[in-house]
Amino acid sequence: MSDRRLLPVPDGLVGERVDVALSRLLGLSRTRCGELISDGHVVVDGRPASKSERLPADVLIEVELPEVEVVPLPVTSMEILYDDEDIVVVDKPVGVAAHTGPGWSGPTVLGNLEAAGYRVSTSGPLERQGIVHRLDVGTSGAMMVAKSDLAYSVLKRAFKERTVTKIYHAVVAGHPDPDSGTIDAPIGRHPSREWRMAVIEGGKRAITHYDTLELVGGAALLRVHLETGRTHQIRVHMAAIHHPCVGDVFYGADPTQAVRLGLERQWLHAVELTFAHPRTGMAVTVRSPYPPDLARALELLREGKG
Repeated sequence: MSDRRLLPVPDGLVGERVDVALSRLLGLSRTRCGELISDGHVVVDGRPASKSERLPADVLIEVELPEVEVVPLPVTSMEILYDDEDIVVVDKPVGVAAHTGPGWSGPTVLGNLEAAGYRVSTSGPLERQGIVHRLDVGTSGAMMVAKSDLAYSVLKRAFKERTVTKIYHAVVAGHPDPDSGTIDAPIGRHPSREWRMAVIEGGKRAITHYDTLELVGGAALLRVHLETGRTHQIRVHMAAIHHPCVGDVFYGADPTQAVRLGLERQWLHAVELTFAHPRTGMAVTVRSPYPPDLARALELLREGKG
């Protein structure tokens, strides 16, 4: 069995490559869309499409989505911080992705919820139904998933309009000066290393607010409020001002310090989400405690052993 769809080309996608446009329309990866095109599952204006052709105006894209074999993913321990008929907020561990994607065969938030018997909203792209925001694989903490279609619609808009308050704690190298501030610098793909992000001219606008909560030997514990939600935003912005997250050797942190602290990832944790409940409109705040590896590293820094 397959899922056949007819998609008109929006004005904003006229002139785009077929694989790029299909990725945006379906919410699938560009790689997966390229596979669909190569396998003959995509027809543009009545003829088989090629990946690199540009879309004209006033045409229909016909897509046949083959039935996907569901492969069980590994399940890991994951605490539930909040749960009702509309939403569930999980305490996402490090090493767990929000959802499946190209090149990822490890545990996911959606896979964990499914294994625990949860049913989430069917709204959204196929690979990430119910997902209203994400945390990186290497970042732990509070992450929300919509269980009802109402919640998905309301919360996707809330995150887009920045009415959800996302608070992180980060331990960074050195003592930022000033001790509170705002970093407003565009982020995009690194010009020579596509596997990392960077502050670059022409990138997407990214705004990070920070306040110093505690100074320890050679490091600082920060409260970070994201106004935007770019990939690796906190990590990139802190590295850009020469205060990378402790343990984040990917973005320039001291690898020997990471070893001393027993850290295998950046010291970064999503500690708090505050939002208007999608059904009642009441304010809800959900908090996540530090996981053991981050708590231990912070204690070592406080003891001067970092």
